[in-house]
Amino acid sequence: MDSREDKRFNKSLQINSFKEALNGFKQLVEQTAAQKKDERAGLLIQKEDIIDYERFYESVQQLFGPEVKSQDAKCFYRKLCNNPDASIDWCEIFGYFSSEEDSLVSQMDEENLVFLVSRKQRIVISGSRRRDVIKCIVKIPQLDLIITASQKGLITVFNSQMRVLTSTSITDNSWITGCDYLAQLKRIVATTERTIIVWDYKAQGTSQEQYYIIKPMDHCLLCVCVVPLFDQLCKDDILLGDDGGFVTRFTVNSDDFGLKQAKSKKKLQSQVLDSKNFKSVKRKLHNDWVMKIRFIQALNCFGSCSLDSVHSLVLESMKRLEDNLPVREFAMPRGANTFCYCTKANVIVTGGDDKVLRLWHPNISTKPVGKLVGHMFSITEIVTNEKDQHVVSLSSAKVFRVWDIQTLSLLQVFHDSQGGPGDMQIYSMIYDANHGMLITGSSVMDMYPLTRMVQDTKHIPHTHEREINVMLYNKYFHQVLTICSESIIKVWELETGLQIYHILDPHGFNIELTCASIDESGFLFATGAYNGTVKIWDFGSGQELKALPEGKDWKEEEHWLQSLIFLKSEEKHQYLVLVLERNGTIKMIQGKEDDVFLTAIWELPDAMPYLQLGNHVVHLNTKERSMSVPFPAVELIVQTSLSQHSNTPDISIEVSCIDLLQVEGYNLIVAGTSNGMIILWNFLASTVKEVYQPEDCFTVDPDLDPKRFRINDILFLFRPPECARRSSQDSICSSTQCDSSKGAQSSKGSKQSIHDSEVKGDQADTVGEQQPAGKKHLLVPNVTEPQPPILVTAHEDGHLRLWTMEGKLLKDLLPFTKHSAISLKSLNTDSCCRILLAGNMEGHVVLCSIGSFLDPPHDEKKFKQLLSWRAHSLEIVQVVYVEEKQIVLTASIDGSVRLWQALNGHYCGYFGQRRMFDLSQTTDFILPCDVTECPIEIKEESKFTEKKQKYEYPLIFDRERWTKMSSMSLLFKRAPPKAFEVEHDFKYFKSLSSPKTRRYALEGFMTENREAGIVFGSLPIYRVPSPTSLRFLPLIGSEAQKESIDGISGKKKGVHVQHEKVSRKRSLKKNLVPQINLASSFFPAMMPSK
Repeated sequence: MDSREDKRFNKSLQINSFKEALNGFKQLVEQTAAQKKDERAGLLIQKEDIIDYERFYESVQQLFGPEVKSQDAKCFYRKLCNNPDASIDWCEIFGYFSSEEDSLVSQMDEENLVFLVSRKQRIVISGSRRRDVIKCIVKIPQLDLIITASQKGLITVFNSQMRVLTSTSITDNSWITGCDYLAQLKRIVATTERTIIVWDYKAQGTSQEQYYIIKPMDHCLLCVCVVPLFDQLCKDDILLGDDGGFVTRFTVNSDDFGLKQAKSKKKLQSQVLDSKNFKSVKRKLHNDWVMKIRFIQALNCFGSCSLDSVHSLVLESMKRLEDNLPVREFAMPRGANTFCYCTKANVIVTGGDDKVLRLWHPNISTKPVGKLVGHMFSITEIVTNEKDQHVVSLSSAKVFRVWDIQTLSLLQVFHDSQGGPGDMQIYSMIYDANHGMLITGSSVMDMYPLTRMVQDTKHIPHTHEREINVMLYNKYFHQVLTICSESIIKVWELETGLQIYHILDPHGFNIELTCASIDESGFLFATGAYNGTVKIWDFGSGQELKALPEGKDWKEEEHWLQSLIFLKSEEKHQYLVLVLERNGTIKMIQGKEDDVFLTAIWELPDAMPYLQLGNHVVHLNTKERSMSVPFPAVELIVQTSLSQHSNTPDISIEVSCIDLLQVEGYNLIVAGTSNGMIILWNFLASTVKEVYQPEDCFTVDPDLDPKRFRINDILFLFRPPECARRSSQDSICSSTQCDSSKGAQSSKGSKQSIHDSEVKGDQADTVGEQQPAGKKHLLVPNVTEPQPPILVTAHEDGHLRLWTMEGKLLKDLLPFTKHSAISLKSLNTDSCCRILLAGNMEGHVVLCSIGSFLDPPHDEKKFKQLLSWRAHSLEIVQVVYVEEKQIVLTASIDGSVRLWQALNGHYCGYFGQRRMFDLSQTTDFILPCDVTECPIEIKEESKFTEKKQKYEYPLIFDRERWTKMSSMSLLFKRAPPKAFEVEHDFKYFKSLSSPKTRRYALEGFMTENREAGIVFGSLPIYRVPSPTSLRFLPLIGSEAQKESIDGISGKKKGVHVQHEKVSRKRSLKKNLVPQINLASSFFPAMMPSK
């Protein structure tokens, strides 16, 4: 009885301790989930309080003991990090799920799939023999080509669009076992069971079917790969694996094939070469068949796997094939069928008949660093996705499994269900990183695209169902706020693109929100509606704090709010908001802690009528000075009555946009009007002045667009003192430091900062203008002083204009896009005013570099447009530059908010898409489905480039040169020669010359005749004595010389010949030009006959 009671007591203790462990695990999960939510909200967490995976796994082991597997803990932790609000069962930490559907529920959701199996594409290779299968697939990344080899001898080359470029059929009795590409010889190599085949796939005509056969081979060849040799030309090394366990290094040269082809008189389809004439080295490394062989360029070694349980995987350098020194061997039960290497993770993944994926460190062969279990049949192929850190494994049952190599978790399982297991066996598999495609080869080719590639290129981006009115970025929370015309507020996380929360009808049912603003701290945001109401919200929770209700006597849309700007307040718990109504009224709204509602404390007076009278400056009188309000209420001090000026009612002079500058030394409000005027309110100087007024802005012309002068957006460009100090430190750094910290300004595959490239360009412009070293320290204090702000305006006519505070135009730029001038709608810049962004009406984004332009004397050449790309098919309403990520956010009336790389204009995704963002610099270039234009990079010409001659012109006929060099038969004709006569002349091609103005010989050449030009002036000229009489002057050309000889030899033939000579002599005297002496320069010496 006592033993039974002890057992019951021990069992109850175990149950109680397990319940306590479950309670502790529940608290751990709650703490981790709360911390992940705080991290998403942007809250700062102390380093010692962060619960990372190591700390989480250690706590779980303390609760449940060492029975918890690391793989299950990683899956649980990853699920908790991705979705802290998801329902989690404690049994998942042990790798058990309540049902099979729960374990695969995330995979059934299309947004979490890695490969979109429903979009699978199938290619049937035409021309293949009956019951033929694709035995090998090879990707050539540098050429973007795919090579396939079928078992019965059909080799096919596909381009990037998977169209057949060329193919050939190998007439050999043995089956093909593998193929690869010879990078140096530019040919394709394939192996059969007893031969090596080399084919020139670029040959044309009948030579396209020709190939070389190298035989005999000692063993049956099972696999092949090419060793890249970048230091040797016209030579390639081939690694071969056979059924005897040997690995052979086979060297082929271009001479081995070129000489044989030259000697062969008859063109045969195949030419046999003796394998003994080639250099080869082999070594036995396995005791069974060599199933796969690869050369790992990152490790500078080769790897071969075999069915041998002792020597399953060998990883060594190429030198070990030439000696008998020990090699690195990895042993695993039942050997390995395949393997692959992941560069980023630095692990080798192997798989074989034991159905287990093993992860090995390249330098540790005693024990694997991890295992992946799940396949029910033998593993036949393994490939890696380096970018996403995924491993794709294939079993003999045609089951694909996608693994995360970092967390060792299973991401997706799918099955090729078409065809039976025997007749549709998959023999080869590759991953095409250029196009994000998994390609398999059986009797057909199947291509499985990545889900993100399909979503990015096929799905229409939609962040909201209606057009976007507002988009704002909170740089402290790293979140984006969007508002659509249906008055739905959504807050998104920038890193992942996940939606944090949303607010429906924030100002009431069917009340459209038109503007919003985020305060400087990032904890508050304000919204304004078309009915004039304003509300202030807590950004973190979305809770309403204050509200400005609608007035009782307000008419509909009378107080439509167009813009909101938060002001800095001297008092705590006080909200100050500057608002712009659509009728041009500028108001200040105040909210105190004790007040329930917001109140409008003052309204700026209308200074436009007084500025129209010719008063460029109107002084202000402060009604009441309060230290808590940075912009006090003011009234105009005027001497002129408005009755003296007749206002034009047809001209719209309302304020269309405003901006605020509230820093030390400046309290400014600038306004741009619909007729193109720029008005500046200076509250420190108590003035309002007209900065700029276009000509004819008050003239009504029915033939012209009344909105042609409209200013759509205006912005202050002011560089804070800390940015000025930082730029001054960069400008006085040493040349070695500057060169080492800045790379080339390339937009492809580079993680260089766009600001660094701009600084490098500025330093290049200042070459030759360096001050002496002893005087540099005197200029530093002047550089660090903050410069006066500059105004930038975006106009309806598509121009971008920059102004001083006095109204001087510094730069007038028409941004370069693929189309004509387009109306600019939005402006944005970074915190240090080094980058200027503009969005236009047709969806283009213009990126300009203005860092060095802001420094005096504001050199116009330093304002550089860097990029231009089409971001939307419709109008852009807002563009934002995220400085820390170098990302550009664009919002459009098409209802989407999209992300772009600022360095090159590459598309990253949109808020609301199914997959999470990947904001890292990527080589993938994709476009949304509604955009077809590629980004345009504006190249800057070097100042050292000669700009006098930019193009190469063809040779033209030089009549003056032809006159000096032409034959006598054409020269003595009074009428100008015809074209066909010139073309048939021997000196025609010598009369061709370049139309360059310089006609002197090149320096450094010894010439005899500089007037003849560069080419002919360098030729030697033979001078001979002049003939004694013109009657002995020979005529140029064969016919002329024949006539001359006949005439000389015919002296004794009668009067008829003498008459011809006399007539020719008179003709010469009549038509000869005495200034030309051709005989002394161009005629060979001929002795007169006696």
